[in-house]
Amino acid sequence: MKGFFRHLLKKKKHGLQFSIALLLGVIVIASSIYAFFYLQHDPTLTNLGGRLQGWSFQHPLGTDHLGRDVLTRILLGGQQTIGYSLLALFIALIIGVPIGLISGYKRGLADQVFMRIADSFLAFPDTIVAIVLAGILGPGIGNLVLAIVLVKWVSYARLVRSTVLSESQKDYILIARTNGLSSSKIMRKHLFPHIVGHVLVLASLDLGKIILLISAFSYIGLGAQPPIPEWGAMLNDSRPFFQSKPELMIYPGAAIVVVVLFANMLGDYLRDHFDVKKEVNQ
Repeated sequence: MKGFFRHLLKKKKHGLQFSIALLLGVIVIASSIYAFFYLQHDPTLTNLGGRLQGWSFQHPLGTDHLGRDVLTRILLGGQQTIGYSLLALFIALIIGVPIGLISGYKRGLADQVFMRIADSFLAFPDTIVAIVLAGILGPGIGNLVLAIVLVKWVSYARLVRSTVLSESQKDYILIARTNGLSSSKIMRKHLFPHIVGHVLVLASLDLGKIILLISAFSYIGLGAQPPIPEWGAMLNDSRPFFQSKPELMIYPGAAIVVVVLFANMLGDYLRDHFDVKKEVNQ
């Protein structure tokens, strides 16, 4: 009886977690759609005569130090921050998943080369490596995305490789080989479905980290460059006015918190749903 109630409470907790994550996701998507179809202000148009205005019907969140509409820049900044984060994540998946799949299944020289490359990347914290790469490549959102991809693909390749190594020793893979099924079909039809859950969990948890990375790098000048509206860059622009107009930093900061919270809650839900072990977080 106690086990039943414990299971019921756990189920309700996961349901509530998913509902909150879904609500946050709907808010973010609806805001992006609103900004795309109903944009009323140019996010880069300056108006020094209307700088640092308070709330009004024309500017619901006021204006910044250059007279630009804050709400418009927040909404379009979300498209920049989230869009480039998803792009970096997608490219990392496209690179890491096939390499991990081939390395784990084929073994041999390909696996040895991959492990040496992975070890060299993992010798330092990924944030430090990303900073070095972004500094070498130079400031710019494109170079920042490339630096993040060069850091992140390794974790997906290692995760897929470890999963494939354990699955390829099981009887159904041995039977498929005995029946003459080609390696490509075995990887596509039998191994790939087993790695999807692990990859989705890591990707959803990584999304929040990548958003923080892009925002942080833009904040220190290595990411999006003015006048592009991006949350991290907006935080940097608003620093001199924190005491006189703190909401200029609060708005983009709150937006980052909401989106990262959504990504983390979604990742936790998917981890429990797919029953993925916590090694995914490591």
